Amino acid sequence: MSVISPTKTTPAESAGSTRKRPGKLAESGSPTVRPPAAAHLTDEQVAELGRELDAIRDEILAKRGAEDAAYIRRMIKIQRGLEISGRAALLVGKNKAAWVTGTTLLSLAKILENMELGHNILHGQWDWMRDPDIHSTTWEWDFVTPSRSWQHTHNDLHHRWTNVVGKDNDVGYNLLRMDKETPWKPKNLGNPLYNAILAPIFEWGIAVYDLELVDYREGRKSKEALLKDLKALGRKAITQFTKDYAATPALAMLTGSAKQALFGTLAANAIRNVWAHSVIFCGHFPEGTDTFTEEMVEGETRGDWYVRQMIGSANISGSKFMHIMTGNLSHQIEHHLFPDLPSNRYAEVAPKVREICRRYGLKYTTGPLLKQVGSAWGKVFRLALP
Repeated sequence: MSVISPTKTTPAESAGSTRKRPGKLAESGSPTVRPPAAAHLTDEQVAELGRELDAIRDEILAKRGAEDAAYIRRMIKIQRGLEISGRAALLVGKNKAAWVTGTTLLSLAKILENMELGHNILHGQWDWMRDPDIHSTTWEWDFVTPSRSWQHTHNDLHHRWTNVVGKDNDVGYNLLRMDKETPWKPKNLGNPLYNAILAPIFEWGIAVYDLELVDYREGRKSKEALLKDLKALGRKAITQFTKDYAATPALAMLTGSAKQALFGTLAANAIRNVWAHSVIFCGHFPEGTDTFTEEMVEGETRGDWYVRQMIGSANISGSKFMHIMTGNLSHQIEHHLFPDLPSNRYAEVAPKVREICRRYGLKYTTGPLLKQVGSAWGKVFRLALP
């Protein structure tokens, strides 16, 4: 499995980075303490569960082919059509209908690019196609944080240490208190406010988070590495600003719609950010998702890693359109189990994973979008208090 193999070359390494994937899994045995939700399982049961999930993964690997390649190429074509149409409509944005249409189409394009394209391509889900235009080492997404920086904090760290407090900084993004075992501080009263501010500027929050400033302050990241990341972020920010806030409004000046084009692009980015924020929070923080101590991952095997992904993640139920617009992260449990499988296969895998959870007495947390959003926000409010 690529996400947990300590020897597999990562996209960041292929691009010339010195970063390595952390945390080799044990060949056998069990963690120092098994998570409470899985405490009833024996080592033999966990090993068998791991073999069953490996078999599911192998089955999909054997089946992927022309149909999957056609799917991702179709999604790219749709996304580019939406973006071109949206920006074209904003060029005549003085017309209210054109502005609404342009903003809507550009919002959809940005959501589709981030969720179903960028996120999944950068996971290496389509590397098997050997298409240099759809590859984890070459794709640069429409998000302000550079792809290589995000791949390190997300693919290498978050997916290895999912919901392990002290190892997975995605638990609160160094900003929010999202676990009851985290010591309360007066600043945590601002949890709901911080989250409300974070949502519409989510891409900037992630960009700052990917700089790993805490690691720098605590001496785990060198000044040279930080400066390198800052330069990469600066270059990416200039590219994003030029495309969204300079080029499109400049062209719209020809029709007297520069201001409308600027506001339309700002609105599209905010809508995309709020949507991405909601999907991510729904997958990690609703009621039913567990967090873990470092004891619970000390000595964990491949089967234990699988168990942790299942009980530490949550799904969103809904239509096929909703699944596509979430980048199939509505199947967050399946994505955490198999982050490098093509996203269009998660719906096929989900019933099998759910049945395994039932047989082994493990929870499978899922619910409609509004319920999961409300549940995640409920946790934000509750953990603002001591």
